[in-house]
Amino acid sequence: MTNQTDLPDLTEPAGLRIGVMYDRDWAPEGLPGFARRAEALGVDDLWVVEDLGWNGGVSAAAVALGATERLRVGIGIAPAPLRSPALLAMEVATLARVFPGRFVAGIGHGGREWMVQVGVTPRSPLALLEETITSVRALLRGERVELEGREVRLDGVQLVHPPVEVPPVVAGVVRARSLELSGRVADGTLIAEGHGPRDLENTRALNAKGGAGPEHTLTVFAFACVGDDPDEVARALHPHTEGHSAWLGRPQEEVFTLSGSATKVAEGIGALSAAGADTVALRLVGTEPLRQLEAVLKALGR
Repeated sequence: MTNQTDLPDLTEPAGLRIGVMYDRDWAPEGLPGFARRAEALGVDDLWVVEDLGWNGGVSAAAVALGATERLRVGIGIAPAPLRSPALLAMEVATLARVFPGRFVAGIGHGGREWMVQVGVTPRSPLALLEETITSVRALLRGERVELEGREVRLDGVQLVHPPVEVPPVVAGVVRARSLELSGRVADGTLIAEGHGPRDLENTRALNAKGGAGPEHTLTVFAFACVGDDPDEVARALHPHTEGHSAWLGRPQEEVFTLSGSATKVAEGIGALSAAGADTVALRLVGTEPLRQLEAVLKALGR
């Protein structure tokens, strides 16, 4: 676990959105009830996951949206190699029309090993992501898209029912060139679990290098475990930080988490906000995730 001593004692920063992830390991049939309870507790966002072999992101988002009344729902993320930009735009437009103002479409590279498994590895992951995000955003604006790109070909495609309120399209990326790309072509950037305040400062700089303006949003996923027993919290987090350590290429103790008492988790959320996060989405581990969520929200003053 990252040492979180010396974090500022902050109440919830104005304008910060608090979200929660419906973990990919949780059974799909539990999603409607979880979404309703999370909404009742006062969170702003619920994020669903699309990883190979787990749940479908679009269908999960539709389930969560249909089960709730005000909650904003995001997909984190739809892998560009696995999704035709035309079909993805059609799916996003449908959800955005039925649930205006309540949906965020996250698009990313997808896990390379998973893309290899299903035979959709692109020649240029960067080109594919840029062409996919650019095409999806244009289609959602109601434009007729003609594109003969390195990875994407669209011959006069146009949506019959584009959304009245165009939803944000954010890029779920990690590496430097992809973060620059996100700043250039997406409405926002989605940062995976394990990244702390220092990482966010670098992310903002790379987004800006790509051309991102002040309206470009930054959403941060964070492992979170609320508990007063440090050993128990560490045991719950260990398998998650271990896996992300290998993926991020950093020592396990440098994988950022929000952990400890509810007050300490709230302080960590404040530190992420101070470093540039517009939304912090908790990936809760350990027992009774909704109880943990409620404790954090109370600590934030909600």
